[in-house]
Amino acid sequence: MANQADSSDSKGTKKDFSTAILERKKAANRLVVDEAINDDNSIVSLHPDTMEKLQLFRGEVVLIKGKKRKDTVCIALADDTCAEPKIRMNKVVRSNLRVRLGDVISLHQCPDVKYGNRVHVLPIDDTIEGVTGNIFDAYLKPYFLEAYRPVRKGDLFLVRGGMRSIEFKVIETDPAEYCIVAPDTDIFCEGERIKREDEERHPQLFKSIGVKPPKGILLYGPPGTGKTLLARAVANETGAFFLCINGPEIMSKMAGESESNLRKAFKEAEKNAPSIIFIDEIDSIAPKRDKTNGEVERRIVSQLLTLMDGLKARAHVIVMGATNRPNSIDSALRRFGRFDREIDIGVPDEIGRLEVLRIHTKNMKLAEDVDLERASKDTHGYAGADLAALCTEAALQCIREKMDVIDIEDEEIDAEILNSMAVTNEHYLTALGNSNPSALRETVVEVPNVSWVDIGGLENVKRELQETVQYPVEHPDKFEKFGMSPSKGVLFYGPPGCGKTLLAKAIANECQANFISIKGPELLTMWFGESEANVREIFDKARQSAPCVLFFDELDSIATQRGNSVGDAGGAADRRWMVCLLRRLSLSSEQRTDQISLTLRFFVLVVLISSSTFLSLMRSLVTRSFKSCLRKSPVAKDVA
Repeated sequence: MANQADSSDSKGTKKDFSTAILERKKAANRLVVDEAINDDNSIVSLHPDTMEKLQLFRGEVVLIKGKKRKDTVCIALADDTCAEPKIRMNKVVRSNLRVRLGDVISLHQCPDVKYGNRVHVLPIDDTIEGVTGNIFDAYLKPYFLEAYRPVRKGDLFLVRGGMRSIEFKVIETDPAEYCIVAPDTDIFCEGERIKREDEERHPQLFKSIGVKPPKGILLYGPPGTGKTLLARAVANETGAFFLCINGPEIMSKMAGESESNLRKAFKEAEKNAPSIIFIDEIDSIAPKRDKTNGEVERRIVSQLLTLMDGLKARAHVIVMGATNRPNSIDSALRRFGRFDREIDIGVPDEIGRLEVLRIHTKNMKLAEDVDLERASKDTHGYAGADLAALCTEAALQCIREKMDVIDIEDEEIDAEILNSMAVTNEHYLTALGNSNPSALRETVVEVPNVSWVDIGGLENVKRELQETVQYPVEHPDKFEKFGMSPSKGVLFYGPPGCGKTLLAKAIANECQANFISIKGPELLTMWFGESEANVREIFDKARQSAPCVLFFDELDSIATQRGNSVGDAGGAADRRWMVCLLRRLSLSSEQRTDQISLTLRFFVLVVLISSSTFLSLMRSLVTRSFKSCLRKSPVAKDVA
């Protein structure tokens, strides 16, 4: 009976449990979300008494705050059929606020909303498929002419026209994040279609099938590929609280303080859930415990393991780590229940480089001759940070050209000079010549300006090299069309001075691929196992920077017949070449890496590398002609 009495008031009427949460917090601006009758993206409906309590006028623009720090602006209208204290909004507005029916939002006056000068909107790609005609005239113009619609940067809105509905996203608004689209507001819809983001994962989906949701994600890849940027983008798109921990920051000289800093970070994340904990350079605080000599590092790894195991299944906390050395992290972290997913953030391909260049140049003043597509093709192996540096260097080249006409002592630069400045394609070519991929800075060499015309004779050899190395790099689609597998490598052998090294440099220059030159003896070290590690590192760098030409000079100094390596530190040569074989076979067809090897002593290599999976083409080189050697020299007519 007591329970029944609690669930009813003195008059015997039943409580509305959908609004029971508001009894604790009596603020009049806290309202319960209800389904809208008028399906308009810009309108919310309230009871007239609610509007009177909040001192709102009919048609006033209001600011609505939802979940996950999301908010939007709408027009408030009175509706006698709307119950108190509820607010009616359609599905689009609820999606922008990340709320559902029955959730609580807060409503605020927004008197400072200005008329927009410029609004940029773009359609969502999967809603525009098959649509023909002018999208602006057919959809956007009628939609914004109906009323003075408030918009917020980042919001989605749905426009119905004819038999179709197209979803748009507000990309930019001027002069502020919130504005009202008036008849004189400029509306732009030019640009790439927006790719729809995957919907945020709901833990209920995992609970319904009886599994635990992922707790951790490890991002690994070369420096500058965007691991930290990607983590921040995920937090921003999901509206989650973002807590960034730079590995060395939690270290302390006081005993136990490093572990305490880690516990405080996890506690703060749970307090602000849903949240993302991002640990940058995680390899600096979680190294392999069996290979570290410091007791502090071991305790931090143990503390991190305990904290990740202690995360509740429904705590809504995700741990993300980033590193460029995944094999240096303690193996206990790399199992299910801790870092469940490991994602390789590699160097972007040609399409990815073009998108990155467009992002970095969207605010740059470019001349009409700038060809970003060509720049994306010429920047093999460039990470996102390298492309940003390339754009900056091109802009600096433009500024250097104008330094002769700029007086540094003047407080202001002449407007005519500023208007005449624009980054040209020549600036990009100069910047490209002065830069190289960060992943290859330890091993890359300057590719000489050597072309086929610098090599006299050897016509058959040059033809075979073009077919073997150059064509697969420049025309991969043709090989795929005819079902051909490109060759795996080339071995040059012949007497000294016949042009072996020159041919390798020429082919790298002709196909515009990354070029890594390795002197055979450079791989050898006195430490056990380190020579094999050097081979693995070189092939890993080549894989990251594909298409790439690997040039092994003086290969015979490190490659002897297997079985003949008695007395060389336990068969080190055999181990080196076993690693080389395994790494070479692991390269996929998409990771275009050609291997060119050079030797004077062919007979010691035949047993090992005559396999077609390693070096497909073996070429003997004869002496080059006098004509190429004297091509740039004045020669008398009587010289035959």
